[in-house]
Amino acid sequence: MSILTPGNTCWRLEHAARVAFLVDTEAYFNALAEILPKAQRSIYLLGWSFDPRTRLKPDGFDGPDDPDEIGQILVALSRRRPELDIRLLIWKSALPISASQNFFPHRGRRWFRNTTVQLRLDESVPLGACHHQKVLIVDDAVAICGGGDISVDRWDTAAHLDDDERRIMPDQDYHPPRHEVMMMVDGAAASALGDLFRIRWRRSADEVVPKAIPVSSDPWPMRVPAHLHNVQVGIARTEPAWKRDEMVEEIRRLTLMSIFEAKDLIYLENQYFTSPIYTEALATRLGEPDGPEVVLVSTGYSPSWFDQLTMDRARNNMLARLQAADVFGRLHTYWPVTRAGQEVIVHSKVTIIDDRFARVGSANLNNRSGGFDTECELAVEARTPEDHMAISALRDRLIGHFIGCTGDAVGKAREEHGGLGGAIEALDLDHRLRRLGPRKMSTPGEMIAAFHIGDPADVADSWRVFRRRERLYAASRRLSEALAVGRRRALQDSSKSITSGK
Repeated sequence: MSILTPGNTCWRLEHAARVAFLVDTEAYFNALAEILPKAQRSIYLLGWSFDPRTRLKPDGFDGPDDPDEIGQILVALSRRRPELDIRLLIWKSALPISASQNFFPHRGRRWFRNTTVQLRLDESVPLGACHHQKVLIVDDAVAICGGGDISVDRWDTAAHLDDDERRIMPDQDYHPPRHEVMMMVDGAAASALGDLFRIRWRRSADEVVPKAIPVSSDPWPMRVPAHLHNVQVGIARTEPAWKRDEMVEEIRRLTLMSIFEAKDLIYLENQYFTSPIYTEALATRLGEPDGPEVVLVSTGYSPSWFDQLTMDRARNNMLARLQAADVFGRLHTYWPVTRAGQEVIVHSKVTIIDDRFARVGSANLNNRSGGFDTECELAVEARTPEDHMAISALRDRLIGHFIGCTGDAVGKAREEHGGLGGAIEALDLDHRLRRLGPRKMSTPGEMIAAFHIGDPADVADSWRVFRRRERLYAASRRLSEALAVGRRRALQDSSKSITSGK
């Protein structure tokens, strides 16, 4: 049976003739550099952050005839083609976050003065929530969605080198290695993401953006081969309750259904792992004698002090719960480092179930990505042997790039050692994937972790900090009871909020 159900686990299910996975930001930015000049009608961007100084090809060479800063590229396009509709809708970030980004994207508006480029800062979310969707759409014909922002501290290659001078920022400092994954689609799936942008723009600016007129040209980048052909793409969202709009929790439902439907392997890459609801679902599967193997790759230590204070501490309790549930030894949790031992920031949000289902998007495995922030994810289910091979190859490639070997080597080792965890242990001779487990916390840290400070599950929860623990764990208990009855039916038949139980 399908994991993707419009109206429940996804918003829409649309056809794409081509789907490609862009592993790490070099691949994403190279695709942008080829796609943007091909735009005929429109360029739309949804983002959490945006910095016009971001270099798409930071190779040390730049000039007026070949600019590589995204701001210069968009300005040049707007002057060459005044009819081109270029709109950037970026979250109007709170002051502390804006300050950490040198007050971008706020300062970015001055970059586009006296041009046709429209950069709008979107604040149409409840207090404390953020717009976290990251989507680029060109001509409603090609779209890219995932976890990556167009910012100066994002670029990296899949090699995650220790000393890569191309990771330089405008202040001449260097940012650490960073891992991202994006998914690119065409056809009706890309057009649906254009609809998502138009809905967001109308809500923010009270302006109707007309649907792009189809173009005869193909903006798909020639250097990017499609990994999947002629598939249905599920588009899943998170939207908080805002004014007259009800909460949308398709991503939370999709995450749970993904976990429930796994047979052999649940592979997760994510920046955060703090949700008791997801943890309880995984713990239930780990407790089954014939349940799936669970492999989680996350960041060892979050780069920001706030995330270290909140997300890292809450993760401790989730990892301890999973370890206690892992009676059959099928849990493997890691954080990656470079060859010299430098931490690689895992900012990707990827879920791969067996060799039949793959998701890429902006949502973290925390509370707020399920009902408090806006999020967007793309998902595909395998229908043919070629689809199964492509999804399996993506998972093996991701693991291989962390430990310095090919995806084919990972696939062979999986067969030889009876699973992905065994393959990692056999191949990772340099210990580049280090064990991730609970760490000792102070008393204040234990309180922050217990009440999930900074990580509300929805708008009502954001005002009830000291009831958050009770509410989240009550939702986890209800989930356990639903599992005992029948997990698929319990989730599909319910139109109620997972967190509130109302």
